[in-house]
Amino acid sequence: MYYAYKYRLKPSDTHREELDRHRDICRQLYNHTLYRLNEYQDDHGELPSMTTLRSELPDLKKWWDGLSDVYSKVLQTVVERLFDNLKGLSKLKENGYGVGQLKWKPPREFRSFTYSQSGFKLDKKGGQTVLSLSKLVDIPIRIHRAIPDDAELKQVTVKKEPTGKWFATFGVEMDREPPEPPENPETCVGIDVGILKYAHDTDGTAVGSLDLSDERDRLEREQRTLSRKQHGSNNYEKQRRRVAEYHADLRRKRRDFLHKLSAYYAQEYDLVAVEDLNVKGMMESPSNSRNTASAAWRTFLSLLEYKCKREGTHFVAFNPRGTTKECACCGVSTEKPLWVREHSCPACGFEADRDANAAWNILSRGLDKVGVGHSESPPVETALPVDTPVSAKRVVEAGSPTLKERTASAVSE
Repeated sequence: MYYAYKYRLKPSDTHREELDRHRDICRQLYNHTLYRLNEYQDDHGELPSMTTLRSELPDLKKWWDGLSDVYSKVLQTVVERLFDNLKGLSKLKENGYGVGQLKWKPPREFRSFTYSQSGFKLDKKGGQTVLSLSKLVDIPIRIHRAIPDDAELKQVTVKKEPTGKWFATFGVEMDREPPEPPENPETCVGIDVGILKYAHDTDGTAVGSLDLSDERDRLEREQRTLSRKQHGSNNYEKQRRRVAEYHADLRRKRRDFLHKLSAYYAQEYDLVAVEDLNVKGMMESPSNSRNTASAAWRTFLSLLEYKCKREGTHFVAFNPRGTTKECACCGVSTEKPLWVREHSCPACGFEADRDANAAWNILSRGLDKVGVGHSESPPVETALPVDTPVSAKRVVEAGSPTLKERTASAVSE
């Protein structure tokens, strides 16, 4: 299995200059390779292969002095990066999207370079851990969590964030197979995501959305301050970095919450059923697009999917059409506007919280998709409205005791 470990680098001013110089050489090579690709296509009527363009690198070094200062594997990954971008465009075109052509990269848009297979290692020098990069420098690195002993380092990507901070992301391979999901899952859960309650599941747990209103207000104030600065001045650059810091802080808190919540569900259950939401279509709606973007549902589902695979948990996603309208007890569909938060079935009289009813429909469809038998009606205990939701700020770690206690109490009542 492949994993990524990200760490903060602590370069000196001299280190920063060298990192920026190598990054800019890679950017120029990317632009030159794009030029050669278009030139080759005009001359031959077809795109060149990646091997063809990589074979030109030794000749480039003869007249391009700075190119010899960069490790050869790094130069090869720049060419690979261009072809990966081409594949991304082709895939979008196949899916019906209107796409243009690749453009040259300005300095602000080319922020990273990659060492693949060789040319890097973690070492101890002067009593501290450093990242040794071939043809570059030994950069102090903060290892806040250890990489497992059985992990094999495959590559490292060095990236400069908009804040000016440098990070190293290691791609590691572990010689272990993920456990197979159980044929007959015992603990199953359906999750309905929303705005006011971020997640409401069939065990009666309701996790409130993360409140980032203070962070957003602070970011907007700093953005207004930035708009009054003269573009290109020292004060503008100082304020731009300040805005970038607040952007990074908001993004870090959101991803931390999503990581912990997704880890909880992947570790505590044998089967997790969710809605495969069309987030792009929901973002195009003018009514609630900001809250939709802030919820980051697609990120949550992506994190949940790979963590379920890692833990050997069934992950089931399907079209959410009708999960809110249908009665979880009898299946009769009832129209409900957004402001109606309770489900009351006119056919069978079943009453429940709107999100709880949707969660049970999600679980039922998920079990049907996997082929697991289940009860025809939801338990009475979990059909009742949830009156004590779990605050998002109390999800403090993966497998949060808060969530476990809430789940246990919902089942035992």
